[in-house]
Amino acid sequence: MTPQESRWSDLDRPPLRVSPLRTALIWPDGLWTRIDVVERTGSTNADLADAARAGRAAPGTVLIAEEQTRGRGRLGRGWTAPARSGLFFSVLLDPERDGVPAHRLTWLPLLAGVAAATAVSRVGGVDTALKWPNDLLVPVDGEDRKLGGILAERVSGDDGTVVLGIGLNVSLRAEELPVPTAGSLRLANAITTDRDPLLRAVLRSLADWYRRWAEAGGDPAGSGLDAAYTAGCATLGRQVRAELPGGGELRGEAVALDGDGRLVIESAGSRQPVAAADIIHLRAT
Repeated sequence: MTPQESRWSDLDRPPLRVSPLRTALIWPDGLWTRIDVVERTGSTNADLADAARAGRAAPGTVLIAEEQTRGRGRLGRGWTAPARSGLFFSVLLDPERDGVPAHRLTWLPLLAGVAAATAVSRVGGVDTALKWPNDLLVPVDGEDRKLGGILAERVSGDDGTVVLGIGLNVSLRAEELPVPTAGSLRLANAITTDRDPLLRAVLRSLADWYRRWAEAGGDPAGSGLDAAYTAGCATLGRQVRAELPGGGELRGEAVALDGDGRLVIESAGSRQPVAAADIIHLRAT
């Protein structure tokens, strides 16, 4: 490796140090039991799921990548970002073991959104909103841009464990954005783009919200999750277009979340819950 290729060559993007992260985040009776940082991988979600199936990872494991080459989002979308320009990590959880019934698992990605948005707002000092179901938004040049996303996947052939992946754009510059609608904490004028305190805050917030949710048996009302998500959701109260699986679409006002975390859209005088869709925020006319 030449000096020009050194992982320290971009001084704005220093590498994460795993030992301090472990010291800060792993403790007796805490949610996180193992933290690993890898230089480069295809997908932390895929790697962690494979490790779980092979018996090499237990619930509480956190896998962080400095760079992902085959990151995956909802609806099969792929994405990449420059090395050390963001937070790319996955965690392994077992909600059913922790007292959450299977029918409540639809709230897990929404919980992750609340946890991440809360932490980023506090540490980064920027307004962070949620776009249903799993996108985080920040203001850039007067408009909401996508800061990151969340993907929850069951570990196939397993006993109920879930891999939860989170990706957040931290120091991406304008010329590095994958699409014009993307943003980053740097472009949102955050007070810090230091990934270490941001990562610590997100994992602590995620652990706090997960414990609260599990102790309430996955009840979104009893845990306060539905109220927190509703308060931070930029989709509710907006005119939207829902692009549905199979090619259909639904236009109307996003008016509520139902008990399963589905988005309720009012259209032509009726209300319809949507479980899976690509939501487009429409401009007011």
